[in-house]
Amino acid sequence: MTHPTAPPDPAAALSLRGLWRRFGDKIAVSGVDLDVPAGSFFGLVGPNGAGKTTALSMATGLLRPDFGTVHVLGTDLWARPDEAKPLLGVLPDGVRLFDRLTGAQLLTYSGLLRGLDRDTVARRGEDLLRAMDLLADRDTLVVDYSAGMTKKIALAGAMIHAPRVLVLDEPFEAVDPVSAANIRAILQRYVDGGGTVVVSSHVMDLVQRMCSHVAIIAGGHVLDAGTVDAVRGGQSLEDRFVALVGGRQESGGLEWLRTSSDSS
Repeated sequence: MTHPTAPPDPAAALSLRGLWRRFGDKIAVSGVDLDVPAGSFFGLVGPNGAGKTTALSMATGLLRPDFGTVHVLGTDLWARPDEAKPLLGVLPDGVRLFDRLTGAQLLTYSGLLRGLDRDTVARRGEDLLRAMDLLADRDTLVVDYSAGMTKKIALAGAMIHAPRVLVLDEPFEAVDPVSAANIRAILQRYVDGGGTVVVSSHVMDLVQRMCSHVAIIAGGHVLDAGTVDAVRGGQSLEDRFVALVGGRQESGGLEWLRTSSDSS
């Protein structure tokens, strides 16, 4: 973990220092310090209510922190948002799309919103639709897409301006295995090409297999961070996570669930 007094790392894809955020009487994030190495596939894991989504929202300009700083590849996100935000591609959890547009129209909208010219948008849109296996549904309304298709078109919209850092909150939630495998392959190619991916997920096995680095967050602060192998320390990531976070319950007291023939 990063020492709280350390300056931001200008070489990091994301460098968070002293992030705090309160909602009423609840402190959602309390002093998060974290560096995401450029070129890494970085997993953020934590229990429900741990502060993952709040931290990612502050790290991507969607939510202003009460205290702290965010630097994107050395650029202060909140002091110079016009320079930092184009470096980011963001897929928020539960993203709401203009789903009365077709897939192709939604990508056109996303690209024009990012300031791309129409020819570039058209070319990149076709490339992304092909990569996401959505060419056959390019003229289908997004409202009629499956959950997996919706995630893929939202991811395509986050990538159309060729960001250097992708931040994805629960990108595999409600996604079928085939779509999930396709998304993972696309993200791995993006990282292999020099990009950085930050992904939050509840699926420990997926993070362990997919990511090069991981941070475990609970109670609004980072409990451990580093390479996946260093954090898990010879255990499975799930066992390490439970050991740090706690809360594993004994399953005793359910003897009445036994289905042996002599039960009455």
